[in-house]
Amino acid sequence: MGLVLPDEPRYAAIGREMARSGDWITPRLWGKPWFEKPPLLYWTTAIGFKAGLGDDLAPRLPVALASVGFLIFFFVILRREFGLRAAFFSAAMLATSAGWLAYSHVAVPDLLVSATFSAVMLLLMRERPMSVTIVAGILLGAAILAKGLVPLALFIPAIWFLRRRLRDLVVVFAVAAIVALPWYLLMVGRYDGAFIDEFLWKQHFGRFASHALLHERPFWFYLPVLAAGLFPWTPLLVVLFRKDAYRNERSGFLVAWAAWGVVFFSIFLNKLPGYILPAFPAIATLLGIALAAVSRRFILMITLFSLCGALLWFMPAIQDLLASALRYGISHAGLQLSIPWILPALLVSIACGYFAWRCRLGPAIALVALVITTSVIRLVWLVFPVLDQTISARSMAKSHGQSITCVEESNRSLHYGLNYYLDRELPDCK
Repeated sequence: MGLVLPDEPRYAAIGREMARSGDWITPRLWGKPWFEKPPLLYWTTAIGFKAGLGDDLAPRLPVALASVGFLIFFFVILRREFGLRAAFFSAAMLATSAGWLAYSHVAVPDLLVSATFSAVMLLLMRERPMSVTIVAGILLGAAILAKGLVPLALFIPAIWFLRRRLRDLVVVFAVAAIVALPWYLLMVGRYDGAFIDEFLWKQHFGRFASHALLHERPFWFYLPVLAAGLFPWTPLLVVLFRKDAYRNERSGFLVAWAAWGVVFFSIFLNKLPGYILPAFPAIATLLGIALAAVSRRFILMITLFSLCGALLWFMPAIQDLLASALRYGISHAGLQLSIPWILPALLVSIACGYFAWRCRLGPAIALVALVITTSVIRLVWLVFPVLDQTISARSMAKSHGQSITCVEESNRSLHYGLNYYLDRELPDCK
């Protein structure tokens, strides 16, 4: 499907302009400097255009590859740290969670910062050779180039846990500065106060208390976002409250990482769902450790895994409401459950409960992950074409082309999308 919503085509247009102009320093939207985000996403998009991927793949394929690359890294490092069983559980749940899947399909910075920052935290979880610490510093620099100062704020729990490894902290920050600081210094040198005012004061500190950004949400906003983002594994969050669920000495590090990410962004007046994506790998790791420690039959486990299977009944309905949810908002989209899908979901639920009763959690997780995978294939095959016709501006740009001379000011998604696909900035019809 074509690019959707306001951010995807806007960021893609900036990356395309970078590839054309050869100016890899200043992000520009229709010839004007754009200071809202750092350049990592724009650089990956520009590389995609240089590679000839085209208007749709150039912005999205680098993000998808970053997602796959991180999931492989995630599995490998967890296998070394916590064993094969925990690594399989964690990687399968993260890869098939709704939030991670959604942001792996769209060209916005949230996945890039989540992958790079999470890799840093996993590498620094225990003491490692200096070469690994340097790699962690490079990745932290990449995270800063993906989302500005946010990764540094999220890194605060790691500073506390690494307070006795002062050398590692110094190396990580020094390497991160070498990687990220040159771009920021070049931007300050070129644009001085304009860059600092927009990028630092408005886009960073302004999100704490400014009403101008139009993303105001209540303090508890991320509780339902977290529950929805971890779908269909949400019921398993209960195991994190069992004291004997996981006893590894690094669990405190993971808890601080996950909890601080949610609390930190909850303090913000302005909130968007993708902000807490960097907490997902930590939560998935904690879940994997907790489930891997289960060695005997628990009624709780049987119930939770049965619920995970039963929740799959919602998958077709969720996919079918995507078009109206993206167009009119989730509050105006009605969820209509499909009766024919009750039986398959019930069978999966029973199978998951049976595996949990037999203390074979691996097959239960694999079964749910397999159903989610087939559901994503259905989504791409059946639902994406509908979204392309109803949400994306690509089809309108192809069918009407140069006859489009203006766009209604209220429809920002359509406006940015038509600008991108027609490769020119359209005025408001007013």
